[in-house]
Amino acid sequence: MSAETSTQFFTSPEIFPLREGASLPGITIAYETWGTLNEEKSNAVLLFHALSGSHHAAGLNTGIPGIGDLWQPELHHGWWESMIGPGKALDTDHLFIICPNYLGGCYGSTGPASINPETGNYWGSSFPSVSASDQVDAAALLLDSFGIGKLKAVVGPSVGGLISLTFATRLPDRVENVINMAAGFKTTVLNKLILFEQILAIENDPNFAGGDFYGKKPPLYGLALARMISHKTFVHLDSIENRARQDVIQAEDVLAWYRVSDQFQSYMLHQGKKFVRRFDANTYLRIIDLWSRYNALNESDAATPEELFAPCKAAGQKWLVFSIDSDFCFYPEEQAELVKHLEDSEVESMHITVHSDKGHDSFLLEPDLYTPHIAWALR
Repeated sequence: MSAETSTQFFTSPEIFPLREGASLPGITIAYETWGTLNEEKSNAVLLFHALSGSHHAAGLNTGIPGIGDLWQPELHHGWWESMIGPGKALDTDHLFIICPNYLGGCYGSTGPASINPETGNYWGSSFPSVSASDQVDAAALLLDSFGIGKLKAVVGPSVGGLISLTFATRLPDRVENVINMAAGFKTTVLNKLILFEQILAIENDPNFAGGDFYGKKPPLYGLALARMISHKTFVHLDSIENRARQDVIQAEDVLAWYRVSDQFQSYMLHQGKKFVRRFDANTYLRIIDLWSRYNALNESDAATPEELFAPCKAAGQKWLVFSIDSDFCFYPEEQAELVKHLEDSEVESMHITVHSDKGHDSFLLEPDLYTPHIAWALR
């Protein structure tokens, strides 16, 4: 049985400057922790979640104050339950794990669905763009509140891997180990196009109203379509086929004219419908915008990979980089590029290719393929 957990909130009343020039009049970051911080405060692990994930990575959390109906039952159990706990990859007998919800998020952190204290209204369309470096700066403030100077490790799968890379290069003296999973060094043209399709799906929903839909009917069709576009890159097509064959076409799967004609369409439509109950369209846009614009060099103001990683070498960082051979979202070539830059910069690194038929979501579904390597890195 999962141990019960609860969301905690860190609030900074100071003006929070953003990379692109805007600022927020103070921020709140929702987070959860597992394990115990030692007296030296040297056993902390910072975990960054994936695109549509949350700070609730392990345990049972049945409610988060202030987020309405978004906290659906499917979210009550942590998304990395198989990797966090006593004797697991992130071993809470020895480590203190902290996972924040992203700035711009919809699960308790300051975001578009929050109230702008300067106007008394929802931020909505006026909530600014956020970058990976903004997420790093927010997380650093959270760590400061614990008195944590240097992390045992920063860990990130998928989009979380982009932010963990930026944390390690932006604040190299604050992290000992970097565990980067199924991510990349910069966003590829293919992903930029796939993400742009999702942006258009949401923007063209008439209920989106430019982002000012709170208190009205939300852009459910646009967000569902965006999720359907992305879902086929997260799950290997063979897995989609196997899962869809177990589904029955629903009678309500009728559009304006077209009637859903097979289980595969019905399965994907179900994924879209399920997603809109638990996520916010504005948050989705902010995070995929962050992803679309991501380039590790830009986030840390470096001209070359060698300049970017030189401080990591000087700090004695050790990197563990995972590829998934069936990944259609962050292709293995992207991790190979990252590892080449690390090797050229003489940063100690290990590159593990996981052989899986699960696609990008392998890191969520197959803990046995990752646990021995992570446990070794954090020995």
